[in-house]
Amino acid sequence: MLLDFDPEVVGFASQPFWLHWLGERGSTRHAPDFFARRGDGTGVVLDVRADDRVKPEDAEVFAAMARACEVVGWSFQRVGTLAPVLAANVRWLSRYRHPRCGRREDVAARLLEVFATPRPLWDGAAAVADTLVVLPVLDHLLWRRVLVADLVSAPLGSSSVVCRAAWSPG
Repeated sequence: MLLDFDPEVVGFASQPFWLHWLGERGSTRHAPDFFARRGDGTGVVLDVRADDRVKPEDAEVFAAMARACEVVGWSFQRVGTLAPVLAANVRWLSRYRHPRCGRREDVAARLLEVFATPRPLWDGAAAVADTLVVLPVLDHLLWRRVLVADLVSAPLGSSSVVCRAAWSPG
């Protein structure tokens, strides 16, 4: 979900390949969880494993994957679980990822004007038009990171401070 939310990621695949090698325990293989391609052409291989589920023998697996990635010019990351608040916020915003949610260009333009200065989400939405029309567009702009808010500290709500991003995707 975060790969889809990351504006630098242009494509990704789950369990993209198997890596086979001779290790301390003999013939070993591992399929990483994800491969992502960034807009600058770089690649990153990701293994997702909660910290409390990483076993001592996993160190060999992650080290082998990191070495293989380095050989081909990719980076490797082992990531843990998402913080619950971030996961909930991104899951909510993902419902508004489809371009149809941003079709109201008049509403989007007005939201960019209103949130040029940081202000609470509900106040800004209400200043634009009927919130029933505005909120899907606002959430789409948050998904695309044209507008930004703190997605880590608290669930998105009426008092969440929203502002225009310093950089917005084309």
